[in-house]
Amino acid sequence: MVPRDRLQQIIGRFEYLEAAMSEGKGDIAQLGREYAELRPVVESARAWQAAEAEIAETEAMLSDPEMRALAEEELPALRARHDALAEDLRMALLPKDAADARPAILEIRPGTGGDEAALFAADLMRMYQRFADAQGWRFEIVEHQETELGGLKELVANIKGDGVFAKLKFESGVHRVQRVPSTESGGRIHTSAATVAVLPEAQEVDIAIDPGDIRIDTMRASGAGGQHVNTTDSAVRITHLPTGLIVTSSEKSQHRNREIAMQVLRARLFDMERQKAATERADARKAQVGSGDRSERIRTYNFPQGRLTDHRINLTLYKLDQVMQGDLVEIIDALTSEDQAARLAEIEG
Repeated sequence: MVPRDRLQQIIGRFEYLEAAMSEGKGDIAQLGREYAELRPVVESARAWQAAEAEIAETEAMLSDPEMRALAEEELPALRARHDALAEDLRMALLPKDAADARPAILEIRPGTGGDEAALFAADLMRMYQRFADAQGWRFEIVEHQETELGGLKELVANIKGDGVFAKLKFESGVHRVQRVPSTESGGRIHTSAATVAVLPEAQEVDIAIDPGDIRIDTMRASGAGGQHVNTTDSAVRITHLPTGLIVTSSEKSQHRNREIAMQVLRARLFDMERQKAATERADARKAQVGSGDRSERIRTYNFPQGRLTDHRINLTLYKLDQVMQGDLVEIIDALTSEDQAARLAEIEG
């Protein structure tokens, strides 16, 4: 059901903003942002209202013997279109996560499973890298530590593009893998895990960091050996004293490392604030896809069977090879749809 009173309030507010902007009243930038946010909702509402009016006019034709047959022919298609527009409108009315349009910080770390967990973490990094490439996003590695076998000790990457956080936010949690390690001679299947965290990029206006709350240390960046070893103290480690959070960056430029490390620190602090607010909305969280808890097991990748299972929505796909090549669209769409359905149910009652 479409909430008509709320619709009228939104349309009234939109028309007020339109008039205020044309007359140059108030803070034009702020008015423009609110106007841009409301515009898709209002356009959807007006299309739905027009379809409703068209149905009413066509139904009125039923009482005219000459027009009755034409009206009966047109009404099923008009009603189907009206129902589709109503669904679009309900989606448009869903509260937006203000962070959805932002770039994201991706963090991957191996969990239980030793070398195999580290190798799986590296596979996940490549999977997200390929997905980002397919989306036309920029995948910038901030911190990258490998094991001797080519596994991953830690990855921090900045992913920039349109709607990055909206598409990746449900990836946070524990990813479990079941497969036969290359080092396993007996052919036994091992289970290991890696942890993924996706944080919305934070701006300085979101998180104000008191310079007195951080300690910045410089250290020698670790190179790959040989002539390319970095012999300058360019790597930066920032410690946020109130929370104990530690962020490092090992690019060649010390200035750039400070900038990157502060960006990651802001994202982590911003995420902590968002998690705290979400915890306080415990009832709402129960209706959402996953809790965002980093310790929640969200997905299993079973290589012997070529199977991927997302435990939050009971989705099983037998296309693991494609998924590991970055084909995440079906999974992400399913998670997004489930989240929308849960939030609609919560709003409607």
